This record gives sequence, structure tokens and C-alpha cells, in this order.
Amino acid sequence: MAATDTVLSRRALNRATLARQFLLRRVDRPVTEVVDHLVGLQAQTTHTWYVGLQSRIEDLDPHTVGGLLTDGELVRLPLMRSTLHLVTPQDCRRLRSTVQDAIAGDLARSSHGKATAGVDLDAVVDAGRALLEKAPLTPSELGARLAERWTDTPANDLAYVVRCLLPTVQVPPRGVWGASGAPALAPADVWTGLPMDAEPDPDTLVLRYLAAFGPATVRDVQAWSGLTRLRGVVDRLRERLVVLRGEDGAELFDLPGAPRPGPDVRAPVRFLYDFDNLLRGHADRSRVVSAENLRRLTSRNGMPPATVLVDGEVRGAWKVVRERGRAALEVTPFAPFGSAGREEAESEGLGLLGFLVPDHEGHEVRFARPA
Repeated sequence: MAATDTVLSRRALNRATLARQFLLRRVDRPVTEVVDHLVGLQAQTTHTWYVGLQSRIEDLDPHTVGGLLTDGELVRLPLMRSTLHLVTPQDCRRLRSTVQDAIAGDLARSSHGKATAGVDLDAVVDAGRALLEKAPLTPSELGARLAERWTDTPANDLAYVVRCLLPTVQVPPRGVWGASGAPALAPADVWTGLPMDAEPDPDTLVLRYLAAFGPATVRDVQAWSGLTRLRGVVDRLRERLVVLRGEDGAELFDLPGAPRPGPDVRAPVRFLYDFDNLLRGHADRSRVVSAENLRRLTSRNGMPPATVLVDGEVRGAWKVVRERGRAALEVTPFAPFGSAGREEAESEGLGLLGFLVPDHEGHEVRFARPA
């Protein structure tokens, strides 16, 4: 498909991405279908990612989602950028092989890779698999068992080798709503019943990325996936794509027929969790957050704040405070919301409190002075 002369403003790009992410309006679709469309949900925390589903799906019951984990209809494992993602078992099989280079690269660049540079990694993976086939183990337990054989290598480094080079999932009750449990690992093929033998398919990965995050540049898809050298993949797909331009002149690739609502389409207030896909999907995040506000999301401990979208852009942070049987949503605007934005944030915030802490007697939304 030939390139067009169409230039998308930053606001039009914002609305297109929000539409793909189901953040212009909630959808009434099965959780597994939504997760598939999003190409997974970043889920390295145990429970905050449930908010990512609540902001996208109508009348979501978190216990139903937890049941999908318990029943094996959803799994959590390292995928894009070597971070834990929530996916269906089918996507566990499809995606892991495609992004394996990114996960292996994470190992190689890390202190764990340096500590195991002289170790037979294949032997470590084989030994780790044999242990995990017997029963799920936490990384600490797995590392301790492996260190009985590799006595000169730190246990946590050995466990990280297995984490990166053997497809493993975190098994329930870890991540289940209302439950808790250690991050025990099991081989992905054993847990899902599906062989982890799919061939890498970067073409499909790019197409699915655009469906969920587009329009986007090559740099965007590389930043999201953790993979490099995707220019050749996109060029191979070029005739199947629409080629647009951003305000800065950069090529933006998209799928024909994908939703690109106009810049004047209304964007409702939405509460995002700390690692929401919307803020992890692009090299250039200016479509959803200004450079000034992006700096506010950087934390020394690596845990960014949960954020608030007002008119489609990050305009504040939020947290839940529980006290004496009551629960409050504390919202810290980065700039004044305006009366309409504040009213909508209060309504949406009360709905979020009802989702997160339904057992508390009283709910309220508090607004701090702009930070």
C-alpha cells in the first residue's frame, strides 16, 4: 500500500492509540479476548494490573479474572522487554519464541549474565527444567538447588539463567485476586499443556502491535518488544500497511481500516495502573504524556506512580488510602483538571474504589493541591 501525505497531529495520534487500547470507551468482551487484542498486559506486580482491565472492560469482576489464572486460561511469564506479562496460553506459545532474543539479551547485559559467563548455560537450563518438572519452585528454591551442583556460582544468578532461557510461568495463587503466594515457577509447556515450539514470527508480532498500539514508528515497536533490527520486518510488510507522517515528519505505520478517530473525539477520564500498557508501548510517549509530566513518573526504586488520564493525557497521579474501614482515592493533579475534569475524575474514582475495596463502608475521592 502506497504512502499517503496524511499528517497526524499529536492529538489525533493520541485518540487513535486510546481507541486501540479500549480507553475511549470500555468494551463488553471476554477478558481473554481483550488480553489477546492488547498482546498481553504488563503484569510484574501481583495485582495492580487488574486496574488495567477495569479501565477497559465493562463491569469487570476481579475474582473472575483470578479464576482464569487459577484455571490456566491466563498465565504470567516474561515476554516483551523481558518483563512479566499476562497472556493466554496460546500467546505464551506464540510470543515467547518471537521475543526470546530480547529476554536472552536481558540476561547477557545483566549482572546475572556476567556472573554466569563461564558456566554451561544449556546444562543449567536442563537441570532447572528437571527440577521444575517435579514441582514448582520459587527462584530462591530453584537457585539453591542448582547451587548444589554449580557451587562457585551464586544461586540467584543460576535461577535467572533458567528464568530467561527456559519458558516458565508464575503459577497461582501468585497474582490471583484476593489471594497471595510466592512466585513459584513451572515449565510453560507443562503448565499450559502446549509445546513451546512455535517458530519466531516477527511479522505477526508487528501487525498485532500496530492493532493494539498504532499508528507507530519502527522505534516504537522496538521499544515495546525489546527487539532490535525490526526495520527490515516493517519494510517487508510495507505494502500491507498504511504509511502516515507525524508532526515531526517521522514515518508512522498502521493497519488499513484500523480505527483513527478524529482529534475532536472526547476522551473520558481513566485511571491507569503503575505499569499500564499505554505508557510502555512507545519510544516516544508524547502522544499521551508531556516531557515534563514524564519526568514526574520516574522513581528511584523503579516503581512509577499510578496515573490519571484527563482528556487523553497523563495529568495526575493517584493512590488508595485505607483507614478505619473507609477507603479514599487520593488524586494529585500535575496541573488543575478544571471543574468538568475534576467532576468526571471523582465519578470515575468512586467506581474504581468500588472495584478495589468493595468491602469498605465509605468511599471518597480527595484532590491534593497540584504538584
